[in-house]
Amino acid sequence: MDEIKYAAEALLFAAGEAVTTAKLAAALGVSEEEAAEAVSSLMEEYDSCKRGVSIIEIDGGYQLCSRKDYYKYIRELMGEQRNQALSNAAMETLAIIAYKQPITRARIEYIRGVNSDGCVNRLYERGLIEEAGRLDAPGRPILYVTTRQFLRCFGLKSPDELPPLPQDAAAEDKPEDKADGEG
Repeated sequence: MDEIKYAAEALLFAAGEAVTTAKLAAALGVSEEEAAEAVSSLMEEYDSCKRGVSIIEIDGGYQLCSRKDYYKYIRELMGEQRNQALSNAAMETLAIIAYKQPITRARIEYIRGVNSDGCVNRLYERGLIEEAGRLDAPGRPILYVTTRQFLRCFGLKSPDELPPLPQDAAAEDKPEDKADGEG
């Protein structure tokens, strides 16, 4: 089991992004249950020793990353990252996409009440949202969804872990108010 466990560790390190249990199992030549058990064992080992790295679950996969507890040391070595914080408008747009996905730009603009081209483009460039096809409606507008990068940035395993919306916010967007026929 140790060889499988450490081979899984090497695969997660080499991948640099989330890897599904199915892909790990295929690469290791074991069942998905054995692959998941190996990763779970690594996670426990890292957590019990407060190692500098940890394994996080993202959208049905696993990713090796640095432990949050040691961010101050990483920042000292690497300096402040060049990524600037998102503007309030971009955060608002991202929240709409996260809670209403898949969603069109027109729907985002309807909810926000303002043009959102710049925000959507910025979120797309940062890899926080991606295209997920087109709506079967006139003009075939692009549908946007959040990405694994979004999940990683916000420490979520899946979009299902988003906190619930307050009742008044959820009630604001009734089906009969849909501007572009989206359901």
